[in-house]
Amino acid sequence: MGWDNPPVSWRELERRLTGNVTRLPRAELPWAELHCHSSYSFLDGASSPAELVAEAARLGLAALAVTDHDGMYGVAQFAQAAARARTGAGAALATVFGAELSLGPAGPGGRPPGHPLRYPPGAGVESRAGAADPGGRHLLVLARDADGYKRLSAVISAAQLAGGGKGRPVYDLDALGQAHDGHWVVLTGCRKGAVPAALAAEGPPAALAELRALTGMFGHGNVLAELTFHDQPGDDERNGVLAGLADAAGIGVVATGNVHYAAPARAQLAETLAAIRARRSLAEMDGWLPATGAAYLRSGAEMSRRLRRFPGVQQRTVELALDCAFSFGDLAPKLPGCPVPDGYDEMSWLRALVAEQAPKRYGPPEAEWQPGAYRQIEHELAVIGQLGFPGYFLLVHDIVRFCENHNILCQGRGSAANSAVCYALGITSVDAVRHGLLFERFLSTGRDGPPDIDLDIEHRRREEVIQYVYDRYGRGRAAQVANVITYRPRLALRDAGRALGHRPEELDAWSHRAGPGEAAGPDAGVPADVAALAGQLQRLPRHLGIHSGGMVICDRPVSDVCPVEWARMPGRSVLQWDKDDCAYAGLVKFDLLGLGMLSALHDCFDLVETHYGHSWTLNSIPQEDAAVYRMLQAADTVGVFQVESRAQMATLPRLRPEKFYDLVVEVALIRPGPIQGGSVHPYLRRRAGAEDQLIPHESMRGALEKTLGVPLFQEQMMQLAIDCAGFSAAESDKLRQAMSSKRAPERIEELRQRLLGGMAARDIPGAVAEDVYQKILAFSSYGFPESHAISFAYLVYASAWLKHYYPAAFTAALLRGQPMGFYSPASLISDVRRHGVEVRGVDVNLSSDLATLEATGGGTPGRAGTGAQPAIRLGLRGVRNLGTDPAAAVAAGRPYRDLEDFARRTRLSPPALEALAAAGAFG
Repeated sequence: MGWDNPPVSWRELERRLTGNVTRLPRAELPWAELHCHSSYSFLDGASSPAELVAEAARLGLAALAVTDHDGMYGVAQFAQAAARARTGAGAALATVFGAELSLGPAGPGGRPPGHPLRYPPGAGVESRAGAADPGGRHLLVLARDADGYKRLSAVISAAQLAGGGKGRPVYDLDALGQAHDGHWVVLTGCRKGAVPAALAAEGPPAALAELRALTGMFGHGNVLAELTFHDQPGDDERNGVLAGLADAAGIGVVATGNVHYAAPARAQLAETLAAIRARRSLAEMDGWLPATGAAYLRSGAEMSRRLRRFPGVQQRTVELALDCAFSFGDLAPKLPGCPVPDGYDEMSWLRALVAEQAPKRYGPPEAEWQPGAYRQIEHELAVIGQLGFPGYFLLVHDIVRFCENHNILCQGRGSAANSAVCYALGITSVDAVRHGLLFERFLSTGRDGPPDIDLDIEHRRREEVIQYVYDRYGRGRAAQVANVITYRPRLALRDAGRALGHRPEELDAWSHRAGPGEAAGPDAGVPADVAALAGQLQRLPRHLGIHSGGMVICDRPVSDVCPVEWARMPGRSVLQWDKDDCAYAGLVKFDLLGLGMLSALHDCFDLVETHYGHSWTLNSIPQEDAAVYRMLQAADTVGVFQVESRAQMATLPRLRPEKFYDLVVEVALIRPGPIQGGSVHPYLRRRAGAEDQLIPHESMRGALEKTLGVPLFQEQMMQLAIDCAGFSAAESDKLRQAMSSKRAPERIEELRQRLLGGMAARDIPGAVAEDVYQKILAFSSYGFPESHAISFAYLVYASAWLKHYYPAAFTAALLRGQPMGFYSPASLISDVRRHGVEVRGVDVNLSSDLATLEATGGGTPGRAGTGAQPAIRLGLRGVRNLGTDPAAAVAAGRPYRDLEDFARRTRLSPPALEALAAAGAFG
């Protein structure tokens, strides 16, 4: 017997050992992944939907499902990425939508006899945060079609709103069993699925009972046994038993990878996320973490080797995925119908409202105050009718009318300022005709999607408006938009360092050395492994927040489109998508934004009417007052909206505003976009005549001439794309969306070649073209639209006018609105004293809870120079450590005979009494 091996190659030896007699090309071994968690499973998935799609396409998968925990948080991004993806063979990646539902805690005695899946009434899922291995059971549900998606989204919404608390949905099992109507496929799931869990804990008989409970709830044709492969020692045995149980129960079998990240390289990140979720270090989590990092996407060839013991399973998995695949576009909702009087439809009613209100803004049609106004209105109405958006304008007008009827200051801004119809209806304060604003920047036949109108509302009363929308359209058809909180450098460093076992004081030091928008590296003393891990965490979703004011309203239960859950703020229900995902899905968003200056202006108008006898509104303030511009040129702008920062104050004497449009430029100039794009100093030099106006290429003149050849506004970037790169109106609108997106840099990068190629075709030198592209990139997320700047400039002028003529009332209003703006109450008081206004201290017998005005005995109050200004009496709410409610109680109890009487009647704590004494409130 010899020791010589036969002449067999390693490849042939592998073939004989594995039993793979033939290896088909990838295209002939199809595969589809039906169980996949994205980063929108929040600390339980380590790859974004786009990364998962890219890897699935690279591997040649026929279809991919996203099945995040208790929601559809990532499906819009998944659908967008899949729409762009192509496999190596050029085929599209089919999309399957589902979710993994958390059914509630399971323990001894937790389920009534005869109902293996059932839990005590009202039992909610244990919060996944803070638990190394959260309890409860999972149910993996796939939608067979758009109807199945709607049904699944609706039951998730019901569970999220059922009262278990944020992140703790409570599912009604009977409702689940009745909701599917054959439009779902239910898989037995991971180790937390009822069937695998029973198998591990109690053996095959218990697992079979759970399986039969599932088929009893959802039907034999809708339940499938799921085989998973994570290279664990028990995989083969478990999968063999599950296949046998499926045969005994008369149901089919499919396989999945129970995927939590796209590729093996993300395994450590997935473990880190598990540690962060459990609030433990990786060392403390060691016993709970998987022994192998195998929860990644696999190719059909790799799965064929794993499934060779289960003939037909691979093919059935792919067939099921393709049967369940459908387009995300099938879910697109519409706006609800707007109630109109008998005899009208939405368009004719909109025309009637405009005809009724336009004369208040433009005069009668036969003698219009602004030439061309009614011609422009007719043009806009024709476009609105053609695009089918009259209901949108009616809905916004209804909200504005509610504000007017309830004495709430409200002003539309954003691209709506480009619309004469919006101005005529009182939605905006900007006369688009007078300012020559282009309506097509707001709405055009080439625009992709509905218009966007932002409403600024005085911040103290914004909640009234939000609740009016809920009441008017029903909570089922209205919801707020989410804000997905993603990892930024400081938080990424903290969480990465904590997971790697570093001390809290080290985490504090590293996060302080890292800027809020930049990562810290070795030069900041951060260990390389921490920095590398923090870099991987960057921009991953961490949790769901709420948008500052975005709301959607649609023509059906909003939960048919996207699940809704409670926000932490009482009375707020929020979608699981951010504004970009809502826009992609066709949900129309209304921004109801709180603005502190509007509250201050409202208070100022009230104080002026009470103490000066003058009645003013935003629309009645005299325009283009030279004295006001002289004040602005002198940078006397403490408290003035938008131009009170040190940077703005330094700019005003150089810019020397003389007319309204100069204020528009000032508002837009000191912004990150123009600063990063290198626009500020060139503009100021040209404005001062120290530098010639230079337009790099003649094709740029139309976009840049009015700003001296320097780009300052987003609209100019859009015009440059049209004039210099040959963009169509629709392409220009995509650029607008990209610049306004939370994911702006990535979306603009997708347009880079189109921009540079278009400019090259028009003989624009490469250096100039690259400079234009860099300016567009700098404007992303930070550039200010001209229409926004014009809307804000009206408030700049209004607040400056009030400061100039009514400094006492203006400052008292600012003090009432604190905290607000750049300056402390002490700075505001110091400034108003420099303007000759007396400021009187806090007095328990004279002060209200808020700042008020008092007569000085120096004559009748009037405009500056025509009479005495009243004195400001400081309010009790400004006393440090007193508090809002005690301040109101003290004011309500006036007058007090003496200190003993005050202490007895108010029952304030000793620290509160000491605070009042320190403020001199007892006289």
